[in-house]
Amino acid sequence: MNKEEITAFFTILRNENPEPKTELIYHSTFELLVAVLLSAQSTDVGVNKATVHLFKAANTPQTMYELGEETIKEYIKTLGLYNSKAANLYKTCEILATKYNGEVPDNREALESLPGVGRKTANVVLNTAFRKPTMAVDTHIFRLSNRTGLAPGKNVREVEDQLIKRIPKEFILDAHHWLILHGRYTCVARKPRCGSCLVYNECHYLDKTDE
Repeated sequence: MNKEEITAFFTILRNENPEPKTELIYHSTFELLVAVLLSAQSTDVGVNKATVHLFKAANTPQTMYELGEETIKEYIKTLGLYNSKAANLYKTCEILATKYNGEVPDNREALESLPGVGRKTANVVLNTAFRKPTMAVDTHIFRLSNRTGLAPGKNVREVEDQLIKRIPKEFILDAHHWLILHGRYTCVARKPRCGSCLVYNECHYLDKTDE
């Protein structure tokens, strides 16, 4: 896509959904961090079903640490990789409670030092909670960026760098949510719903259909 097409692409998505939000349910920056940490290889729906009970039991680093790793595991056992997620979450809660006074840090280095928090998780928290111009690239965004010609790249980091470089500043803060929702519901993996795509004309996908 060229600059004009990219501007048109995001203008259309913004007009359709002016204030896009994550589908993860949370009520604090800490809850957001927990939800994103748990979302690896799990759906947002599945995460929400687990965290609704977990957050009732504990919704701060200190109280969740006090639950203990085994109890955390019981709350999230419906999720994939729940053993390692519980271990990472328990250790992260300890660090947040003791080193950061129970607050989630607002910088990448500190976030990525937490167990279970990689670049993608840090990007989501920085963008969603702290409104920083970061781009978390998941499977949906990676697929969409390459398929449409928005920001082609051989790996996740290449796509992330291209998106940050190519998306106009007026769209960058909400671009992650527009892209993930479009990839989740329209530009789906096996058979993209081109016939109902709002950005059909801007897309460079060679195998577009009218379905």
